[in-house]
Amino acid sequence: MDAPSSSVTLAQLPLFPLQSVLFPDGLLGLQVFEVRYLDMVSRRHKAGEPFGVVCLTRGHETRQRTDTPEGAGFAEESFHPVGTLARIDLLERPRPGLMLVRCTGTQRFRIQPGARQTFGLWTADVELLAADLPSSVPDEIAFARDGLQALMRQVAQASGPDGEGAGFALPEPHRWDDCGWIANRWCELLPLDTSVKQRFMALESPVLRLELIADALGQMGFEIGD
Repeated sequence: MDAPSSSVTLAQLPLFPLQSVLFPDGLLGLQVFEVRYLDMVSRRHKAGEPFGVVCLTRGHETRQRTDTPEGAGFAEESFHPVGTLARIDLLERPRPGLMLVRCTGTQRFRIQPGARQTFGLWTADVELLAADLPSSVPDEIAFARDGLQALMRQVAQASGPDGEGAGFALPEPHRWDDCGWIANRWCELLPLDTSVKQRFMALESPVLRLELIADALGQMGFEIGD
């Protein structure tokens, strides 16, 4: 399913809060076993529709019971207002009560007021955000592109002939002259705090995103040979 165009509102989009950030074109693997998500993911897959991935600011990926004055309940959950649609590419059921799901991030969205939780499942009306405009890599930060290409070559050389042991794979097609695509792939690879990744993902300017990644690479003393 192609990502819908911007300036569109999706009504009652099911949300999947995680302790990680999904970027457009990013790959996401999930083991789904909670009842609140099994039915939702199955229905979205059958309909060919995405669900929304949002990064938690409070709570856990699996529901945690907690004692309240009124009796047993569940710990509160909250999440960032900007997330990414997840397209379901593959769904497997190795045994009852377990789904293995492979997804790709597509379009970013902003949650509108009124998100609600029913039987543990969050839904919300969301406004789709414009996709990054294709932006060529400025010469002064071209090392960020070159470094990612060099890293891919090193991984390919270290892996087997069939790619075994590669450790990571960049989604195709590779867009080496696109600031947003390069910045997003670095965000997935670098050991940045989740809140920083979230802030970078939500930035409107792909050039600024890559500039900030270049700064982070410099601060980390990033250096990679051919």
